[in-house]
Amino acid sequence: MGRKEWCQRELVPFSVVITVDSIAVGATTLFKAANSRGMSSHVFLVYGYAIASLLLLPAPFFSLKSRVLPPLSLAIFAKIGLLGLVGGFSQILGYAGISLSSPTLGSAISNLTPALTFILAILFRMEEVSLNKRSSQAKIIGTVLSITGASVITLYRGPPVIFTPKPSLSPYPLVHASNSNWVVGGILLTADYILITLWYILLKQIMKVYPAELTVIFFYAVVVTFMTAIVCFVTEHDMSAWRVQGIGLASVILSGLVERCLSSIVHTWAIRLKGPFYVAMFKPLSIPIAVAMGVFFLGDTLHLGSLIGAAILSIGFYIVMWGKAKEEMVEESVESRLESPSIQKVPLLR
Repeated sequence: MGRKEWCQRELVPFSVVITVDSIAVGATTLFKAANSRGMSSHVFLVYGYAIASLLLLPAPFFSLKSRVLPPLSLAIFAKIGLLGLVGGFSQILGYAGISLSSPTLGSAISNLTPALTFILAILFRMEEVSLNKRSSQAKIIGTVLSITGASVITLYRGPPVIFTPKPSLSPYPLVHASNSNWVVGGILLTADYILITLWYILLKQIMKVYPAELTVIFFYAVVVTFMTAIVCFVTEHDMSAWRVQGIGLASVILSGLVERCLSSIVHTWAIRLKGPFYVAMFKPLSIPIAVAMGVFFLGDTLHLGSLIGAAILSIGFYIVMWGKAKEEMVEESVESRLESPSIQKVPLLR
């Protein structure tokens, strides 16, 4: 592999995913600040996905003119619609969980993604488990540790470690989560990442038959916009909730540009190029970013339970990733052994 190919295959995805994930944590922190001052999470999602839909509006026209892509069939539209329903519910649950807890808890529980992917892959018979293989043992142990770490973060807060009484983001006071809200928020965030795991699996299947990131994300954003709008009309009876200004407007614009549009495109592209486990590999990096932003900008109290749970969860996360990498190395070596005899036989056949 040449230097140019290595940069395109390894360095570019690495740099882009890290950058987008870091900005997305900042957007989530900004949402928490706006939500603490009364902004509805449902209104936030409607406006964010509406902005993403408008930005990606030209994408389907380019796809229709492409001779490489297959036609947009009813089956593909149905799969994208299902993707929108799963993604929409996950976003509603996730932002409700962040409203009750904090972005730090959301970043920590996001490390459950590879473990949940492993569990669902077993349930859907997409992956086999052999207790004699080290890779399977590592994934089982890592999954148990990940779930244990998430449980510690959710159920045990412990004494405060870092406390900033005056957040620098705004002079207005913030509403901090109580113990009961913290637990409910953790449960909602766990449900959110279960649905995100399903979203990854569905997206992988769609990209196999229709590899056009911009078009898929455009129709996905449209579906989620209508879905969250219906939920918002049902839950938000006060029409003044639709008016956003100040920090709320800034959070909506940043979310629409980065999280709903750019982040979705980058993650879809990375999943098609490197697989869902590659995208999940960067989740622990969001924890220190979320902690720093929460403490300095939101005045969050960092508790001992969050540190212990995040450490356990991160260890479990990387054990699962090691098992997956080990498994892929074995598969590649088997494929190379199967291919080598056929290469040697070609001159004899000639």
